[in-house]
Amino acid sequence: MSSNLPKDPSEGSSRSGDQSQHPAPLSRYESQKRRDWNTFGQYLKNQRPPVSLSQCNFNHVLEFLRYLDQFGKTKVHLHGCVFFGQPDPPAPCTCPLRQAWGSLDALIGRLRAAYEENGGSPEKNPFGNGAIRVYLREVKECQAKARGIPYKKKKKRKNQMNSNQEVNASKMQAS
Repeated sequence: MSSNLPKDPSEGSSRSGDQSQHPAPLSRYESQKRRDWNTFGQYLKNQRPPVSLSQCNFNHVLEFLRYLDQFGKTKVHLHGCVFFGQPDPPAPCTCPLRQAWGSLDALIGRLRAAYEENGGSPEKNPFGNGAIRVYLREVKECQAKARGIPYKKKKKRKNQMNSNQEVNASKMQAS
């Protein structure tokens, strides 16, 4: 009579309890965000004296970004270097390795999201402070000059759409 029912309660795949035992694996982004958040938390704990998250401000974030520079892999030529401004230098030099601007920008984005997910208010988010944006812009410009690669601002989509509409309108008038 009851031969269709599993004898062991752990058998079967449609039970709601099974979901909590095997949570879906985190996405690459979520895993990296969690790692970054834990790294930043450890950095604050290692400060002398230790800094609590509620005491954290944009200066701690800037210090953290400067601290991370020592682990960078991007060659940033100094002003006195013969390869300054060359995108593909022909020989090695002694200029320092730094964190790439794009990596720092992505890191700040993940930490900004993690801060709010962990109970921080958006208004007090130290990762969203204007000083952080200024720092990132300066890093970007410095690295662009050092490597001889200009960063150009992307045109606004609105301008592209207007010019496309004008071209289409002129084509219609010509025919």
